[in-house]
Amino acid sequence: MSYCYNPACTNPANPDDATLCQACGTNLLLHNRYRCTKILGRGGFGTTFLADDMVLPGKPNCVIKQLRPAASAPHILDMARQLFQREATTLGKVGNHPQVPRLLDYFELEPEFYLVQEYVSGLTLQQEVKRNGPMSEGQVRQVMLEVLPILDYLHKIEVIHRDIKPANLIRREIDGKLILIDFGAVKDQVSQAMMANPQDYTAFTAFAVGTPGYAPPEQMAMRPVYASDIYALGVTCIYLLTGKSPKDLGYDNTTGEFIWRSRVNISNDLQNVLEKMTEVSIKHRYQTAQDVLQDLQLVQKRLDLQQFSSPSSVGSDINQGLATGPLHSRPDPSSRSTGSLPTTVSPATRHAANAARSQQARAGLQPNYSRFAPPSTRVPARTSGAAQTPPSQVSYDNNPHGGSRLTPQTLMAAYNRGERDFSESRLDNLVLRKANLSDARFVQAFLQKADLRGCVMMNVDFGRANLGGANLRDCDLRASYFVNADLQGANLQGANLREASLTNANLRGANLQNADLTGSNITPNQIAQARTNWFTIHPNGKRGIGI
Repeated sequence: MSYCYNPACTNPANPDDATLCQACGTNLLLHNRYRCTKILGRGGFGTTFLADDMVLPGKPNCVIKQLRPAASAPHILDMARQLFQREATTLGKVGNHPQVPRLLDYFELEPEFYLVQEYVSGLTLQQEVKRNGPMSEGQVRQVMLEVLPILDYLHKIEVIHRDIKPANLIRREIDGKLILIDFGAVKDQVSQAMMANPQDYTAFTAFAVGTPGYAPPEQMAMRPVYASDIYALGVTCIYLLTGKSPKDLGYDNTTGEFIWRSRVNISNDLQNVLEKMTEVSIKHRYQTAQDVLQDLQLVQKRLDLQQFSSPSSVGSDINQGLATGPLHSRPDPSSRSTGSLPTTVSPATRHAANAARSQQARAGLQPNYSRFAPPSTRVPARTSGAAQTPPSQVSYDNNPHGGSRLTPQTLMAAYNRGERDFSESRLDNLVLRKANLSDARFVQAFLQKADLRGCVMMNVDFGRANLGGANLRDCDLRASYFVNADLQGANLQGANLREASLTNANLRGANLQNADLTGSNITPNQIAQARTNWFTIHPNGKRGIGI
């Protein structure tokens, strides 16, 4: 399908092979280069198209934003032109960030103006919530930890986004990163310019100043500040937690604040952070993205210390709250029963914890494999002075090699009962896709040629495990521990290995194409032994081959 970009066209849909619009006769090749194939959105400021770049090899997709003033008077067009050029300059500068779409082209076809940007394939956070329901506290904290550095970057280069909302945050399909789209600088700058010329205001009424509900009061009054973006992100997080848009939440008539706390089941600490982010008064709101990040990171450090200083009392401390200082983040409820570290723990702390667990296993604290067996064959747990059946005598499928071989059914049944330790288990050739095995232990397990595509295995201990030839494509392996593991020939294409420990892991012939190794503990020599491509993200956060 080809779409006519003429705003006055009454029937813009055309066949793929059409060169001229059948309704209005407009040349369908915009700027002699771009063929619009789909309308992504319409608004008062213009239309957004998905388009093919017919000049570049492969005809890659791009996004074209058509901007048009609401009036055609010469002085209005001149003002719009100046603002458009300023906007293009801003977008060109902003696009240097890897989580912001790049500006590819811009041009004017009077009376319209066109911006061409990189196309990002994936679902918006709004679409994710509509598809999967509200997010958990841990998921929302992760969104904050990913978006706040983007805002910090923008604010440092003196750019205010002005339209932070769930529909403007896309989880990029290729690597799962959040991408901030749809910068509203043109709209806001026009609105600000019109404040100096009230007589022309009606010509620009279509240029919004942000999305009502997400934009704070000062922004709706056309006086945005950096803290305005923080407010909008706070409201976005409330939407992610509740699934309710601001207009559906209601307001406190006295304070003007949203009524949302009774709709969520989260820690008081996260509530405190969100309350401060969404303060109506700028004076009492977080002033910078770094302020919010520092609170989140401070809380996480204290949680790390709690985990190591008194593991048995962590649950009660978290439930009761600490009396000293503000707490703005807590581990997910799902992780409390296992004693595992939350996913936002610092890499060094997590690596140390995993190493300690592996050391316990090497010291002889071996798991009781019989707990995986059916009740009729289960071996009693070790008691003082009592003999115990060795793990090698437990077998569910007559495994001739000995050891505890688990089927997908017995593995998931044990995991769902709360079991997490599957060390030395035989899982070779196991087929288990898109399962959640986070926080499990597979120390010295046999996972050769196992098919675990799409599994979520965050913070999993694979120390000294044999994963030769295993299929771990698109797995979420964040913060997992692969020290001394054998990953020769394993398929890790598209895997999320952020902050993973891969010290001394054998990666010869492993496929790391499209994998994300940001912050992971891995050497250049290990990477050189594996297969990478231009979409591989290296530990320094950069893409490419041989970085």
